[in-house]
Amino acid sequence: MSFDVAGFRAEFPSLESGIAHFDNPGGTQTPRVVGEAIARTLTGPLSQRGAATTSQRNAEESVAGFRSAIADLVGGVAEGVVHGRSATALTYDFSRTLSRTWSPGDEIVLCELDHDSNVRPWIQSAERAGVTVRWLRLDPATGELDLSSLDAITERTRLVAMTAASNLLGTQPPVATVAARAHEVGALVYVDGVHHAAHAAPDLAAMGADLMVCSPYKFFGPHCGALVADPALLGTLRPDKLLPSSDAVPERFELGTLPYELLAGATAAIDLIASLGSGATRRERLVSAAASIAEHELRLRLRIEDGLADLGDDLTLHSRAADRTSTLFLTFRDRLPVDAYEALAKRDVLVPAGTFYAYETFRALGLPVDSGLRIGLAAYTDDSDVDRLLEGLDDFLK
Repeated sequence: MSFDVAGFRAEFPSLESGIAHFDNPGGTQTPRVVGEAIARTLTGPLSQRGAATTSQRNAEESVAGFRSAIADLVGGVAEGVVHGRSATALTYDFSRTLSRTWSPGDEIVLCELDHDSNVRPWIQSAERAGVTVRWLRLDPATGELDLSSLDAITERTRLVAMTAASNLLGTQPPVATVAARAHEVGALVYVDGVHHAAHAAPDLAAMGADLMVCSPYKFFGPHCGALVADPALLGTLRPDKLLPSSDAVPERFELGTLPYELLAGATAAIDLIASLGSGATRRERLVSAAASIAEHELRLRLRIEDGLADLGDDLTLHSRAADRTSTLFLTFRDRLPVDAYEALAKRDVLVPAGTFYAYETFRALGLPVDSGLRIGLAAYTDDSDVDRLLEGLDDFLK
C-alpha cells in the first residue's frame, strides 16, 4: 500500500510554518488529533480513576486506552505496560529496582550504540552494587555491532541493556541474536526501543526483549514514556512505592496520579499511525503502516545519500550499517557542524548538531563529541524537504 505523504502532512498544523524538519530523532511534530485528544481529556469531566461518575470513567478509559495502544504498537500485552515521565526516568527507576538483586562478582553488559539513557543509569547502579560492566562493541568501519564482542556475555551476566536502533547512526543491531545469548546464561534483556519504535512496529517476542522502553513523542505523541514487559516478570520486581498506593502490576511502578491527558494523546498518535495501514486488528494495521512508512523513508534516505555523495569528499557519512533507520550522521573535513546547522536554519531547514546523548557511540567512532550533524527523517518528510536540505548543504560547502 502506497504512502500518501501529502495527506499525512495535512494532519500537522505545525508544518504550515515552512520548516523542513530533520530533527525528528529528537522528537517529531504533533498532529492535530493528538492535540485535540489531550484538550478533550483535560477539559472534559475528569477526576481520579473510578467507576461511579463519568469523570472517573474518563480517567480509567485514558489509562486503559494507553496500555492497549502501546501494547499493540510493540507486540506486548496491556497488563505489562508501565507509564513513565520519560524513557530515561523509567530506565533509572528499573535500574535501581533490578540492581537490588545484584551482588559483587555479577556482571552487566551494555552497548556502544546506545543513547546515554540506556548506559548511565546501569553504570551508576552497577557502581553502587559493586558489579562489573562489560561492553558490546561498535565496529566504526561498518557502523555495525561487532558480534565478536558477544563474548562479553558470560555466566556471571545478570542483565544486557542495548538499543534496538542507534539514535545517532540509525544502526539496528541483531537484538534477537544478543538476547538468545543472554537468555542462555539466565540474564535479562532490557531494550531501548525509543528510536526503533519511531520507524517500525517493534516485536517484543521476536526480539527476545524482557523489558522495552519507548517514547510517544518520537512517533507523533506527547512527551511521556512507556515500558513494556511480561506482567509475570513485573510481578517479581518490588520498586519503592507509597504505602497506600496500589501494589498491582503495572500500577506499582507508576508514582502519583497519571497524566490522563498525555495518555489519551499517545493513544491518538498510535491510532493515527494505524489508520495508515490495513488489517483486521490494530496491531496488524500498525505493522502494515510501518512497512509503508519505511518504504517512503527509505526512498528519501537513498536520495539524500546520493546527494551527499555528489557533494564530494568534504564530508563523511558514518551511517553505514546494512540494517538501519532513515537516520544519517555525518561529519565535515574542514567545517564545524554548528556552522552547517546555523546556515541551514537560516533556510528554515532544521538539522541539529550536537551530542544527541550518544557519548559511547562518539567514543567508539573515535570522534570528538559534538563533531557532527544528524539528519533524521519522519513519515511527513517529503521530496521538497530533501531538495532544500541538499541545496542548503551544497551552498554551505561552497
